[in-house]
Amino acid sequence: MSDKLKSNVPEGELADKWVNYRGTMPLVAPNNKRRIEIIVVGTGLAGAAAAATLGELGYNVKCFTFHDSPRRAHSVAAQGGINAAKNYQNDGDSVYRLFYDTIKGGDYRARESNVHRLAEVSRDIIDQCVAQGVPFAREYGGLLANRSFGGVQVQRTFYARGQTGQQLLIGAYSALSRQINRGSVKMYNRHEMLDLVLVDGKARGIITRNLLNGKIESHAAHSVVLATGGYGNVFYLSTNAMNSNVSAAWRAHKKGAYFANPCYTQIHPTCIPVSGEYQSKLTLMSESLRNDGRVWVPKKKEDCKKDPTTIPEEDRDYYLERIYPAFGNLVPRDVASRAAKYVTDEGRGVGATGLAVYLDFASAIERYGKSEAIAKGMINPSAAKIKEMGEAAVKERYGNLFHMYEKITDENPYKTPMKIFPAVHYTMGGIWVDYNLQTTIPGCFALGEANFSDHGANRLGASALMQGLADGYFVIPYTIGTFLSKEIRTPKIASDLPEFKKAEEAVTSRINQLLNVGGNQSVESFHRRLGRIMWDYCGMSRNAEGLAKARTMIQELRKEFYSDVFVPGTNEEYNPELEKALRVADFLELGELMVCDALDRNESCGGHFREEYQEEGGEAKRNDNDYMYVAAWEYLNGPDWELHKENLKYENIEVKTRSYK
Repeated sequence: MSDKLKSNVPEGELADKWVNYRGTMPLVAPNNKRRIEIIVVGTGLAGAAAAATLGELGYNVKCFTFHDSPRRAHSVAAQGGINAAKNYQNDGDSVYRLFYDTIKGGDYRARESNVHRLAEVSRDIIDQCVAQGVPFAREYGGLLANRSFGGVQVQRTFYARGQTGQQLLIGAYSALSRQINRGSVKMYNRHEMLDLVLVDGKARGIITRNLLNGKIESHAAHSVVLATGGYGNVFYLSTNAMNSNVSAAWRAHKKGAYFANPCYTQIHPTCIPVSGEYQSKLTLMSESLRNDGRVWVPKKKEDCKKDPTTIPEEDRDYYLERIYPAFGNLVPRDVASRAAKYVTDEGRGVGATGLAVYLDFASAIERYGKSEAIAKGMINPSAAKIKEMGEAAVKERYGNLFHMYEKITDENPYKTPMKIFPAVHYTMGGIWVDYNLQTTIPGCFALGEANFSDHGANRLGASALMQGLADGYFVIPYTIGTFLSKEIRTPKIASDLPEFKKAEEAVTSRINQLLNVGGNQSVESFHRRLGRIMWDYCGMSRNAEGLAKARTMIQELRKEFYSDVFVPGTNEEYNPELEKALRVADFLELGELMVCDALDRNESCGGHFREEYQEEGGEAKRNDNDYMYVAAWEYLNGPDWELHKENLKYENIEVKTRSYK
């Protein structure tokens, strides 16, 4: 491990680390909390949960979002569910099994201690959310229901139809609103963080731009917590909200926070396919649909343009069930995505572009229909009646998702199989943090998708919501005390310190630079071109030649951006084009780092698939001897980066080839 990286993992047995550490770590007394200020950037599940909990504990919290309301954070878009090791189904689940599944799902590239803590606190999350009134689905007797997600063989996913993220965010928002009303949290809507301010090497505040009037503002605190989500929009087309960006994390990175594993990008297999060249957003169809939907393509290329309902069973290739019989349609996302790529590369893709596969619910509709008929005592029901009852049962489980699909595609998924294809979804990389969730900058913490800590090279479905709420509700309220306990004699940080003035000037200079280019090309056009480079050369599969080419292309594109971009308007007004330009400028640097990281990692693991390193049959081929480490990149001027390595040790599980067959 680099001498600049200290993971600060507690000593002791894995199962006892968190409990013992929580009972012995430094605390801040209630009377001292009232004198300490904390900035929380972001109001998704991690940010809202952290701000609400820290406010409840007695800290003075300043919370920032670039949305008009905290409830518009991208967490609202999560559909399928949230994992927890409750074992309500009595099917063999446990904290250890959730821990093991997550480590294996991440292809043995995550830190053991953080993942086990996540599995432990997952149980508390459900109780917390139920107490907040989150309307989880329930069984007939009133117990909370569970369903399966990819990469596991138990049912541990709690859900609220296809709106789980929305309902969880409403719960967190309610807790946050209570603290705003009490005065312990001051909310700053429509403010975007444009820089991190360090005083004597510690994070002491942020510079923001008021998005309504352009005013550049300094905000000071004893500590800064970043919960600003992932960076999937570097690919332009993704399932992320169009405003999702990397800028807050990237500003921290350029001030000294190492960026870890940036090449680990998750491609979600269950998205509505791209329909046109100028499409700006992709839509996710929940992984929960793979509980009952069967993925297939025609066996014969000549059948690919036919009506799928006319293709007989014997001419269909249910390729996930064929290749991965133990997990079938519920293999992890990276595995399912690559399999879809293989069959479409063979020319067996469907739809207008040939870049789609079918997700078919006919079998589930018939199965549920027969079950309903038996439950109602019906004797020899007609096929039409079985289908009617089956569709009603499927509608009860997935109705809002089916409705959304039909609105977008104008096809009825109850009658015709859905068309799906992989798309950029989640980023496992992020700001490097230690066990306390502190970055390499003292006093700067990162939560949720903004950090790298829990998912390794691939995230299992329904684990993003789990990590966000675990970090916000149950980890950072404890671990932030390891820093703040040493700050109780530090007076209130003043926002008129020279460091703030210097940071404001740097932000203003960066804004003026973009406004003064006066070029001929829109910000959008540069973003789209960057996204195409990233998808073509650093997307679902990569190779050394393509990555080297991509780095040169990104460098040239960045040079062109600063010489020919056109940003209309001024800074002293509502200017969404300026907002976008600042974000794309950061994407143009991040994209290069992602390519560097992918080029440096000469192996395939999880969402990082190097074509040169694969097993027979196209499975990922890891190199545990040389690459069992977290790649933490330090920013150097240029831009350029220096690599630091956190070696990973597995003392509680057997590291072996990841197989779902």
